[in-house]
Amino acid sequence: MFEVIRREFIYVGYYFLVQLRQIFLYWLIGMIIGSLISVFFKDKIHNAMRRMKGDGSSIIGIIIASILGVASPLCMYGTIPIAASFSRGGIRDEWLASFMMSSILLNPQLIIYSAALGVKVLVIRIVTCFLCGIVAGLVVRFFFRKKNFFRFESFDEPKNRDTDPNIFKRLIKNMGRNVKATGLYFLIGIFLSAIFQRYVPQEAVTFMFGGNEAWGVLMASTVGVPLYVCGGGTIPILKTWLASGMSLGSAAAFMITGPATKITNLGALKVVLGIRHFLFYWAFIIVYACVTGILINILL
Repeated sequence: MFEVIRREFIYVGYYFLVQLRQIFLYWLIGMIIGSLISVFFKDKIHNAMRRMKGDGSSIIGIIIASILGVASPLCMYGTIPIAASFSRGGIRDEWLASFMMSSILLNPQLIIYSAALGVKVLVIRIVTCFLCGIVAGLVVRFFFRKKNFFRFESFDEPKNRDTDPNIFKRLIKNMGRNVKATGLYFLIGIFLSAIFQRYVPQEAVTFMFGGNEAWGVLMASTVGVPLYVCGGGTIPILKTWLASGMSLGSAAAFMITGPATKITNLGALKVVLGIRHFLFYWAFIIVYACVTGILINILL
C-alpha cells in the first residue's frame, strides 16, 4: 500500500513539475508587467476614463471604455470603487458597464498568463473579452436608457496603495501584493492540473468539452461558475483541458463565465446592481458565453 501511494505521489509530482516549468515564466512576467502598469500607468488609464465627456458619441465612448477596462490592472474589488468615482463624475452608465465588464474579464497580467495557452487562445480571449465589454455597454444603452443601471451609493473613492515616495519600493510592494494574491492559487491550479492529467482519461475531456460542440460549450460555461477562483490558477487547468481535447469555443466560454461569476465578486456585484439587474447580469453572461463559444467552434 505504501509503495502504491509513493508511486502515485511521484507521478503527480512529475506532472506538477512539468506544468510548473511550462507556465512559471508566464506567471512571473505577467506579475511584473501587472505591477509596472499598476504603479506607473494606472492613474493615466483611469484619468483617460474621467476625461470622457457626457455629450460625446455613446458608441465611440463604449468602445474606448472597453479598451480602457482591458488596460486597467485592477481586480473586481478595485474596479467597482473606481467605477463609482467615475459615476459621480458624470460618466454614462453604458460607458461604466463597458469599462467594468471588460475590466472584470481581463487585465494586462491575465493577458500574459494566457499566452501560455498559445497564440490562438490568447487572441480569442482578448477579442471575446473586449467585445463582451462593448456588448454590455450597448445592452445598457438600449435597454436601460431611462433608468439608472448601477447603485454606487455605498462605495467610496478607492484608496491608492501605491503611495511610497521611493519608486523602487513602491514597485516591490506592489509585486509583493501580487504574489500574495495570485501565488497560492497558481500553485493550486498546477496541482489540480497534475491530478487531472494523472487520473482523468482524455476521452472524458473530449466528451465533456469537445465532442458535441454545443454541449461542450454549455458544460464549460456551467463549470466556469463554481471552479474559477483566480485567473492565474486556471491557466494550468485550461492548458491541460485543451491538450486533452477541449474545443476552442468551450475554452472561450469558460474564460468568460469564470471571471465574470467568480464567487468572491458576486457579493459586491449584487450590491452595485440590485437583485433584478444582478439576475439580468447572470443571464447576459451565460448567453454571451454560450453564443460566443458556439460561434468560435463553427468558425474555427
